[in-house]
Amino acid sequence: MLLLRQPRFLCSLALFLMASACAVNPAILSKAGSAATSSDALLIAIQAEVGDAACDGPQQCHSMAIGSKPCGGPDGYLAWSSKRTHEQRLTALVEQHAAARKAENVRNDVLSSCVFETNPGVRCQAARCTLGPRGRGSLPDDPR
Repeated sequence: MLLLRQPRFLCSLALFLMASACAVNPAILSKAGSAATSSDALLIAIQAEVGDAACDGPQQCHSMAIGSKPCGGPDGYLAWSSKRTHEQRLTALVEQHAAARKAENVRNDVLSSCVFETNPGVRCQAARCTLGPRGRGSLPDDPR
């Protein structure tokens, strides 16, 4: 049960389930101001862009801040590989996702622990880019 309390595990599990269960319809993402531009739909598109984050070596692995906490800063970080991921498309999706999260936070009057998320870095492990461990002092924070 300890594994289920780790936010990175829960985020990874949620991303995997959303990516494997749904396909993103580009027409849905283009409807500004609708529920279709929600951070959830954009998160699915981000996961599709990242794919399997395959790597041949650490030079292909990168991390990117993702989301937006109510008091500022990202919700967390995403590991991605330059081997198969188009950086400009990913950056655009991540920026749209952060804007959607920020709008949702304001609209829903969301509160947060305001713990600053530090970049855990990435590594190529078992031919896949993965995030390093979270820094000491980081408190678990609900990604939604």
